[in-house]
Amino acid sequence: MAAAIDTELWRPGATALAGLIRSGQVSAVDVVEAHLRRIEQVNPAVNAVVHVMGEEALDRAREADRAVAAGAELPVLHGVPFTVKEMIDVAGTPATQGLTALADAYPARDAPAVERLRAAGAIPIGRTNMPSGAVRWHCESELWGATLNPWDRTRTPGASSAGEAVAVATGMSPLGLGTDGLGSLRHPAQCCGVTVLKPTLGRIPAASSVGPGEMTTIGIQLTGVTGPLARHVADLRAALEVMAGPTWRDPWTVPAPLAGPARAGPLRVALVVDPGGRGTAEQVQDGVRRAGEALRDVGFAVDEIEPPGIDAAADALLVMLSTPGTRLGYEQVMEPLAPAPVRRFMAEFFEAAGRPDESAAEQAFMTRHALLRQWGEFQETHPLVVAPVATDVPAPAGTDLEEGQVAETIRAMRMTMAVNTLGLPAVALPVGVSGGLPQAVQVIGPRYREDLCLDAAAAIEDRLGVLTPIDPR
Repeated sequence: MAAAIDTELWRPGATALAGLIRSGQVSAVDVVEAHLRRIEQVNPAVNAVVHVMGEEALDRAREADRAVAAGAELPVLHGVPFTVKEMIDVAGTPATQGLTALADAYPARDAPAVERLRAAGAIPIGRTNMPSGAVRWHCESELWGATLNPWDRTRTPGASSAGEAVAVATGMSPLGLGTDGLGSLRHPAQCCGVTVLKPTLGRIPAASSVGPGEMTTIGIQLTGVTGPLARHVADLRAALEVMAGPTWRDPWTVPAPLAGPARAGPLRVALVVDPGGRGTAEQVQDGVRRAGEALRDVGFAVDEIEPPGIDAAADALLVMLSTPGTRLGYEQVMEPLAPAPVRRFMAEFFEAAGRPDESAAEQAFMTRHALLRQWGEFQETHPLVVAPVATDVPAPAGTDLEEGQVAETIRAMRMTMAVNTLGLPAVALPVGVSGGLPQAVQVIGPRYREDLCLDAAAAIEDRLGVLTPIDPR
């Protein structure tokens, strides 16, 4: 029986694995070895894991098993393996950002989220692929090549946390750590059929010892976050509880409580089927309506209504990330290091933004402030918003650089970009399969109410199930 359990230990989620280890039913070594074997078997087909920390992970697993045997008090993720996107610092491994120029960029210490996962007993086992410089809505690195979608190798696996999403979707990792500045967690969740949490700005700290952090412009500071990926909503909740909280390393972080006050009566949900009325694929619309029905079935009050200023918020983000200072920083720091696909993408991105001047940039930040007030008022009556991630199905791999596609993807990602503009929390999760590809929604909440997002996402998951892990197809 023990051997049978061991061969399938890549299937359970992170909290389930922690329970098995804590109860002594399996060892941490069994769990880590099972995932290392899964990486060896599956990764050649999808190219998601680019650096394996095998020996170090097994050493940590043996330490974890000694703690179990000694009857020590065990942290919540004791012995659970996890993987980390290549731009997030893990001491002892390069944080390359998929760039040849950073191939030997070894951070001096772990990123805060990695430190906290380790303190909770989790064990890093690998680094995952990302597009060079975290640019593009398709995962292709000049160092490691392209990552493939395990559902359909002809389709993109998504934006820059796609290596993580593929690793989690295929059972190579039960828990991942990625980033989201333009949908880079939620888009891969849609493409690969996993669950992710994009936290509120300031909820989970981010910091790096690689590169000139002081060059991070205010637009990027206000929109980019670190968050977990998993196959089960419960694992996102566990990871959030471990990683959240302030630190001097990230001045944006705040000591906000993890749960807010209970709301009287049934929680009202705004169901957004076609954000801004600018076109949404039938497959995507069907998934949103399926999520809405699942929430109605368990007592949520669901109205097909739209929050204010979706397009205005998405447009503001374009400008915030294309200010004269941001463009100058890109030209001075990033462009000399960037491969041709990144340079092409950025040129088209700046063009789509209209190359705003200082006056337009100032107006974008003012628009953000006004929209935060408007959304805050809207969420007094409809605290949760259920909407598409991208309004189109995953595109053919590599077509994000074709003429006009950057602007077209911006149209498709308008709701996701609006959430980044406003720094709101969102959980993205699968709701079914159509045409051989996952369907997904994002559940958006008020600031610092990840608990509401997670509760609603758990209700959807309970009704509609999970899609992964899967074998690559």
